[in-house]
Amino acid sequence: MDRNITRPGRLDFDNITTYTVKDRKNLVTTENIFKVGDAVEEYTHPDFLSLCEKVAEARRNGRPVILSMGAHVIKCGLSRFLIALLREGIVTHISSNGAGSIHDFELCYNGGTSEDVPTAIEDGSFGMWEETGAWMNEAIQAGAKAGLGYGEALGRYIDENPEKFPHREDCVLWNAYRLGIPATYHIALGTDIIHQHPSVDFAAIGACSGEDFHKMCHSVSQLDDGVFMNFGSGVIGPEVFLKALSIARNLGYPTFRITTANFDLHKLGDYRSKIGYSDPNYYYRPRKNIVNRPTSQGGQGWHFEVDHQISIPNLYYRVSKLLED
Repeated sequence: MDRNITRPGRLDFDNITTYTVKDRKNLVTTENIFKVGDAVEEYTHPDFLSLCEKVAEARRNGRPVILSMGAHVIKCGLSRFLIALLREGIVTHISSNGAGSIHDFELCYNGGTSEDVPTAIEDGSFGMWEETGAWMNEAIQAGAKAGLGYGEALGRYIDENPEKFPHREDCVLWNAYRLGIPATYHIALGTDIIHQHPSVDFAAIGACSGEDFHKMCHSVSQLDDGVFMNFGSGVIGPEVFLKALSIARNLGYPTFRITTANFDLHKLGDYRSKIGYSDPNYYYRPRKNIVNRPTSQGGQGWHFEVDHQISIPNLYYRVSKLLED
């Protein structure tokens, strides 16, 4: 070993100060999230109506419908619509990133989530919530020892500790756990507030999230004549889907008659046209990884520029009606 090489420094987390979430102002609460049955602006884009038909057809034929989402879907107050999609058998697999699991978990125990980041980052208190970090890391570490996935580990912890979670009926991952539906969380290390907690164990997080990736690969391998929808995940969701699809095809699973849809506020214009490196939209991953590349040899891909508070309720209402007819 060359003794002249300087090794990089390493910051220890043992002395990090955490705070109780009870003193925090929450921007999203169980009191202000949407209720199934609430009126919503009707969304009648012809391609969206066709997508709803595809979703209903997939479920009539026992084919999977995978819903991928960014954390903002939870922050938009749509948990109860997601739960309804799961309970009625419309969505057969739900996936998100680490932030999606955190907002869901906080609503479950605290009845509120989403702190005021601009002020909290000024003094280093951002994300330093004792209950969130301690309980989620405890659940994940126990789950890793048991060989569970990330979503299943959190769902089991909530199920086994009902006194801690008075709002679990509004928790997406717990409902998925109780229904036996995969809820998978695909983690980028260092991106989530529970990674700031003194009790964090990155090996456990990696083990559980890795198990969830195996589950996602299985669901994607069954996707022929099924539907994959992504709501607002700009990086993790599209990348995980593309890798899972490649694995499924590498192993010989037929996955070419698929329907894909991406929902975001991002303006893409003619999203099926060929564009070059000089166009910023070339680097928007959902355009490539969800809408176009997976359907290059069959199937159909769409991009919808619409708010989640409109798209997800409309999806639920329309598909439910189609399945009743």
